[in-house]
This record gives sequence, structure tokens and C-alpha cells, in this order.
Amino acid sequence: MKYNLLLIVLCFNLSISAQHILPERQRAEVVDEILKDRFDNLLPKLMDETGFDMWVVISREYNEDPVLKTMLPATWLNARRRTILVFYRDKANNTIEKLAVARYNFGENISSAWDKDKEPDQWKRLMQIIEERHPKSIGLNYSDNFNICDGIVKTDYEAFMSYLPSKFKSTVKSAEKLAISWIESRTDTEMVIYNQLVDITHNIIAGAFSEKVITPGITTTTDVEWWMRDKVTSLGLETWFHPTVDVQRTAEELGNHLYAFSNRPENMVILPGDLLHCDFGITYLRLNTDCQELAYVLKPEEKAPPKFLVDALKDGNRVQDIFTSNFKTGKTGNSILKESLDQGKAEGLRPAIYTHPLGTYGHSSGTTLGMWDSQGGVPVNGDYPLHENTVYAIELNTTVTIPEWKRDIRIMLEEAGFWGEDGFRYVNGRQTELLTVPRVKKHQGN
Repeated sequence: MKYNLLLIVLCFNLSISAQHILPERQRAEVVDEILKDRFDNLLPKLMDETGFDMWVVISREYNEDPVLKTMLPATWLNARRRTILVFYRDKANNTIEKLAVARYNFGENISSAWDKDKEPDQWKRLMQIIEERHPKSIGLNYSDNFNICDGIVKTDYEAFMSYLPSKFKSTVKSAEKLAISWIESRTDTEMVIYNQLVDITHNIIAGAFSEKVITPGITTTTDVEWWMRDKVTSLGLETWFHPTVDVQRTAEELGNHLYAFSNRPENMVILPGDLLHCDFGITYLRLNTDCQELAYVLKPEEKAPPKFLVDALKDGNRVQDIFTSNFKTGKTGNSILKESLDQGKAEGLRPAIYTHPLGTYGHSSGTTLGMWDSQGGVPVNGDYPLHENTVYAIELNTTVTIPEWKRDIRIMLEEAGFWGEDGFRYVNGRQTELLTVPRVKKHQGN
């Protein structure tokens, strides 16, 4: 029995609050229904916008084009043999053909268009399809700057061009813009699901940064990292990167940006008075999350985090507000970055912004809004314009002087944010209060 996508999404909404994850069969049905919607309704629009009437995606088993991986049927974990997909858009008749020049149907959404008994040569069959449709613009996935859009390998490109009739060679162009659009665009249904993914992410972080996991003086940062990995596995999910947990405290000097990525000491024992930070993301239903949050380990006499840390988090939230207020469709990542940094500094803040597209890949394709080591702008990728119906990991920090600790600290935050026709919104809220270890118990009066 086939599930209705709307019903599955409704059940998904109701079940996630209890941390119930869909069984594999239901996941597969959701993935395939979303793909059908994207192929039938999103792709024609993207092809029209980018000027392609044919898109050819070529890949081989275990060496998949990153774009093709996002198109795989739910029951396919890899391409099979050499898989060639052809999408042909007839704008005049408002139709789109989805063909697989392969020995198998490409799931239920794309039918095989190659009978090997009639034409033994796969490349010749592909050329027949091209000749029959006579496209004006053929897109192939090669790109100098966007890695996810550079999926065609040298041997397949050379074979394709050697078989292609001369009259079509001038029509072959990089499908970079089309591939980026396919990767970065989110549908309404995907955004309903995305909200739940971020909610799961927040819940796992809340569990990790609690007395259920952390015993000050005993638990280490590495212990918390592996607890998060185990929690994700127990839920039947995956992480797209290994989580990190680090500590800032009065006795430590502030390291550079690499501290949180590669120079972070392992197995630091978590102590009362520590400011904890994590970087964590999950993969589920072919979407990814990426989140950084902060927690404070209460000293025995404390009932709440110290005011200087509460105020520091407010500075981080202010940088977020400045940054997302500068979002505008068509504006480049470099432009948004510069405006936001200038405004933040004018307010006396010390911001750094390194936001990336988020979606079917964690570090996805789309505009790059700064990198931690490129605060003056990112060539090419940062010049790509902001489009609607896209998701970003709003990743940034601000440096704050803490006189009480006689040092600077860095408030590092990251939350999934959606940009659409109604403007910017966080996919599932953002952190505006420090988590505490242990949680502050609220007592009711008599």
C-alpha cells in the first residue's frame, strides 16, 4: 500500500516530538514522493530560468556525480554500472521528459530508454535521444568553482563529446547554474520536514548539555562528543560530520578560529564555571542540519549563568540580527558579508561571519557568505546571488571581552535559516538563552 505524502508528513510532524523516527519503508516513500515533486514541478522551472532545454547527467557506480546522488531512488544507494539521465524540457508544450539511458528503470520516476538488444552501444543510444529532440542548449555538470556541480569525470566527458554529432557541440555548456539551483532549492514539503530535523538536532544538543550526560569534574568533552554520535545512531540517523565540543574558561587563552576545528584539545575535563560550545549536525531524509549552541556549567552556589555571559550571548544574537537583516534576493554573498561586518563593527561588535548553504549537502552549493579565513569576501562563490527558497547555516561569531575572566571569549553560533518570498526566518528558532548544566529547576510557590 502506497502512503500519501501529505499523510506521511502529518504523521512525521506528530511523531518527532517523541523522538520517533520513520521506519525505513516510510522514509523511502517520502524520499521518492519528494523526488517526484521536484522532477515534475521544480525542475521545469529551473531549466526555464537557467536556459537549458536538455540536461545530461552521467555517472558510474561508486563514483557518483554529487548531483546524481541527490536524484537516486530511495532504494538505490549508488548508481548502477554507467547511469545516464536525460531531462528534456519542451517549454512550448509545458512538458518535461525524464529518461534513463540505462539497463534499468531509475526507480519509479524515470523510465529506462535503452534497449540493449536494439542498440548495444549505450553512447549511441544517448545520441539517438539527442538527435530526436534536437536541443538548443545541452547542460553537462562541469564547473571550475562549485565542487558539487563538477560531477562529470574526464573519461565520460571525452566519450560524450567524441560521440556527439558536430552540429550539437556548440550547444554544450556548463550546467553550473542549473545544478546549483537544483541543489539549493527547497520545496514546501521539504521545509515542513526540515523544521522537524532541526528540532531533533536541538533536542540532542539539549540532552548532551545536561546533567544526564555531564558530571562536572568527571565527564570530558570527548565523552560528550561520542554520546552525541551514539544518540544519533540509536535513533537510526547519521551525522554528516563528527560532532565537536570545546570549552572556554577563565584560565584559558582565546585561540584562533582553528581551535574549534583542528587544534582543540581532546578529553578536557568539564568543570563548574565552563562555557561549553558544540558543533553538531545530522542527516535524515536526504537533508542535513548544522548547529552550534552554548551551555554554562553552574558552580555549586549559582542558580543562573553570570550576567557577563548572558550579555555576551546577546551580542552574538545581535550579530545574527544584523546579518540576516541584510539578506535580499539577488544580492551577492560578498555584498551581504561586507554590509553586515561594517554594521556590526560600527556598533562596537567584533564579528566574524562564515555562513554556508545547507540542504542535501552540509556544505552545499549556493552563495557563500564569508569563510572564517576570508572575511574580506570569497572570490566567485561569494559573488553568486542569493535566491529564494534556500536554506543556510547561519554560522558566525563575535569576540567579547570578559573583564571578570581577564580575557576575550568567542560567542560561536550556528542555526539553520530559510530565505523565501516572505523574507528570512530561522527554520526552528535559535538559541537566545544559555543552556545550563545542571538545568535550573523552577519551583512553584504555595
